[in-house]
Amino acid sequence: MNNFKIARLSLRTRIFLSMIVLIVIASILMASISVIQFKNEAKEYHQERLDRKEFAIKEHINYVLSTTTYPLTPENLPLIFKDKIHELSDIHNLEINIYSLEGKLVKSSKASFSVDKVSPPISNYVLKLVQSSVEKRYVDIKSIDGIKNRSSYSQIKDEKFKPLGILNIPYVEDDGFYEAELRQFLIRLSQVYSFMLVIAFALAYFLASYITKSLKTISDKINETSLNQKNEKIVIEANSREINSLINAYNQMVDKLEESASKLAQSEREQAWREMAKQVAHEIKNPLTPMRLTVQSFQRKFDLEDPNLKQKVDDYSKTLIQQIDTMTSVASAFSNFATMPAQQNETLNVVEVVEFSLDIFNEDYIQFESQKDEIIAVLDRTQLIRIITNLVKNATQSIPEEQDLKVVFVTVKEIDDNVVISVTDNGIGIAEQNKDQIFEPKFTTKTSGMGLGLGIIKNIIENYKGTITFETEHGKGTTFIVSLPKK
Repeated sequence: MNNFKIARLSLRTRIFLSMIVLIVIASILMASISVIQFKNEAKEYHQERLDRKEFAIKEHINYVLSTTTYPLTPENLPLIFKDKIHELSDIHNLEINIYSLEGKLVKSSKASFSVDKVSPPISNYVLKLVQSSVEKRYVDIKSIDGIKNRSSYSQIKDEKFKPLGILNIPYVEDDGFYEAELRQFLIRLSQVYSFMLVIAFALAYFLASYITKSLKTISDKINETSLNQKNEKIVIEANSREINSLINAYNQMVDKLEESASKLAQSEREQAWREMAKQVAHEIKNPLTPMRLTVQSFQRKFDLEDPNLKQKVDDYSKTLIQQIDTMTSVASAFSNFATMPAQQNETLNVVEVVEFSLDIFNEDYIQFESQKDEIIAVLDRTQLIRIITNLVKNATQSIPEEQDLKVVFVTVKEIDDNVVISVTDNGIGIAEQNKDQIFEPKFTTKTSGMGLGLGIIKNIIENYKGTITFETEHGKGTTFIVSLPKK
């Protein structure tokens, strides 16, 4: 639906929208890339700052360890950093925590902190990562209340690189500076692109007016072009070489179209006559062969003294008459197909006409059902009878002779402003490869007949602006559905 609405927009509107959409997309992409870039820079900045702070603090710790009078053992860490940890925290302006190798907090730079059993230890997961990594270091990143917190864990070692404890440096990311810079950048970006949108409006207006002036003329001419009429050429000189090429191409197309229309009409007429001649010749040859054989046989066996001569002459005559009748039916079928009689419409009860049409079939298995006793429509009685008898005849012929249970079910319904007639049989159905050809003239699956019946009634139905469809299942049966307007 949306594609349909866009397709109906004028070229000028499309140019407007295209340029505006391009500007908006460019601004969104630029803003998105900028936001990502700022965030990446902030992330790299905080990571590098934490690394620098950690390096400086560890250097300071190493200095304290090298100058202390206490033996360098894990048990002496609380004594060594009893006063020094607050000094280190003040110098580097960061909170510092020292844990034992088992993950218990032994010393912290928090002013109100006292070592007790309530202090949370380092998780086993973090301890394993610190001990297993090559650098003996791990940075834990968490978001608390929307603020990203980094916390580095690294081993404290003596001069012989023997682990004494674990240094923890909590670090809260402060993105206030970057966020302020980002806001200022986005404001400046929106101002620039707003100005570009104004320019795009003006440029699109003049560009659309220039391009569409000549295209409007070409469009009108193309809309008027038809295969069944004399088409006029375009006689204007455009300001664009491309549009002039389009005009020349259209004028050449008009010439070729006229020539092609003439050739096509001639070809279709010749093809139609060729096909008709082939079909007539084929159908007439069929009875001629048995007629020739019958005459030749009678000629060889003719004997005036034969006591059964009269009977043989009668048989011979009946054979010839039968084949002559076949040729007559061929001529009649083509005549009926070529010239449909004019409609003699009258107001009639369709239910009554259908019942009358079924009376000619003396078959008990033909069943009839109507939604109402009276369904009034304006139709040609003869043509309606022709539709019913043809469909019912086809239905009865589609049921194999050897089949025990035979059913042909005819129904008449009134749906909205239409009369719907359906004919259902339990015959052999229509094969998949024959479905597309079932209404084509000359097509038949029977051993006799011209294959014009369904083609003729399809023409009748379409002349009434009606429809004929079918549903079939091979080996189970077929239903033909005819829908005719009541008026």
